[in-house]
Amino acid sequence: MARKQVPEFEIEVGGDPYLWRLHRQPQWSSDANEFRGMALALRHAEGQREAVVEFPAGRQPKFGAPMLKVAAIDTELVARAIASALQAGWEPLSRGKTVTIVVDETGA
Repeated sequence: MARKQVPEFEIEVGGDPYLWRLHRQPQWSSDANEFRGMALALRHAEGQREAVVEFPAGRQPKFGAPMLKVAAIDTELVARAIASALQAGWEPLSRGKTVTIVVDETGA
């Protein structure tokens, strides 16, 4: 069975083109026994090194609530998350492993 293709979206930050996608929905984590927030995967349009930006959990949704829609994610939040990842030392045009960066609910 083929994997479902996850859509990537373009955004420009500081004059550079970046691509982002929803990496993880807010969800309950059985290994840490806690609720975890959403995570976005980021990469430069010309690079291949990704950064995963994790947001705090916030309020746990009620049972039966609809899943987070990608269209509901504010592009300003994504831009701040990219700027925070760059400030934290992410080098998107370098080679290497995926970097995980934890930010606050505003993306800073």
